[in-house]
Formats: sequence, C-alpha cells, structure tokens
Amino acid sequence: MLLAFNKPHGVLCQFTDHGTPSRPTLAEYIDIPAVYPAGRLDLDSEGLLLLTDDGALAHRLTDPRHKQPKTYLAQVEGVISEVALAQLRHGVTLNDGPTLPAQACALDATPAWLWPRDPPVRFRKSVPDAWIELTIHEGRNRQVRRMTAAVGLPTLRLIRVRVGEHELDELAPGAWRRIHTGLRSRDWA
Repeated sequence: MLLAFNKPHGVLCQFTDHGTPSRPTLAEYIDIPAVYPAGRLDLDSEGLLLLTDDGALAHRLTDPRHKQPKTYLAQVEGVISEVALAQLRHGVTLNDGPTLPAQACALDATPAWLWPRDPPVRFRKSVPDAWIELTIHEGRNRQVRRMTAAVGLPTLRLIRVRVGEHELDELAPGAWRRIHTGLRSRDWA
C-alpha cells in the first residue's frame, strides 16, 4: 500500500511524540495500521509525504543510491539571481560535503493553487521574497534549506510537491489518498 499525504506545517513525520509539550503527529491525520513514512519532512516543511506498509518500497523511495528526484517549492528571502541558480544547478558545498547538481528555476509569482500557511510566513517590508522550484536527487537533513542559504537565499517556506513519479496534485493540507501503482517494490528491481 502506498499513501500520499499533504503534511501541514508543524506536524511531525511520525505517529507518536514523546516531547513536552507534545506536537501534532501523523496519527491525528492517518488512521491506517502498519503504514510508515517513506522519508521525512522537517517540522517546518509542508507538502508531499509518502507512507507505505512495504519496507522494500520505502527503501527504494528513500535510499540515496536510487536517486529518486524530489521537487520542492521554496519561498526565499531575497532576489533570485542567475548566479544563485547556476550555483544550485552546479551543486553547492555544505558542511557535510558537496551536493549533487539540482534543477533550479525561479518562479514568476506565488503559485495560484498554493494554500495559506498557518501560521503565516513572516514578511519584512524592506526585504523582497521570491519563489524557486528545486529538484534534488539526495535526501540530506534540511538539504534544500541549507542549499538556498548557501547561495544567499534563506528559505522562508518549503513545500515538497513531488517524489519520483508521485505528485502532490490538488491534495489539501492534512488530506491523504491511496496511490495505486500496480507495482510492489519487488517489481522495481
């Protein structure tokens, strides 16, 4: 089984939270036994999270050796320059080593389909913001945020819209749907 979930901002990518105070978890949205996240999104990130009951499929989706593309929309602080885009396309050096080249392009405006975030992103009148679409083939901790910061564009909001062939589409925040792939992980060899 494979599920697509639109993870809201502030929700943990796990079914339990042992922190104090406790934070919202997947259990508040998904009541299907024995499914687990195939990958993660940090607490501040939103968008597509895949869940499965198939460990081999989860491995195929998340293991860096398989280089599944992951596409994000990032609202960044600053003006996106061609130099910054070229750096992202070439790969940037982070404290844990260089990244693989990414696909990167600036968006002309905030996507019309995008839902408002709760809580809203902070805005500063004196600092412009812009949107960038970034596709990476790795899955390091907070990688997109660290990549945009490395080129002088701190991320204000981050939304994953695609993992491999699976897209967020028009899934509302907090909603999920079953994905019928017709394949099990053993068929992906």
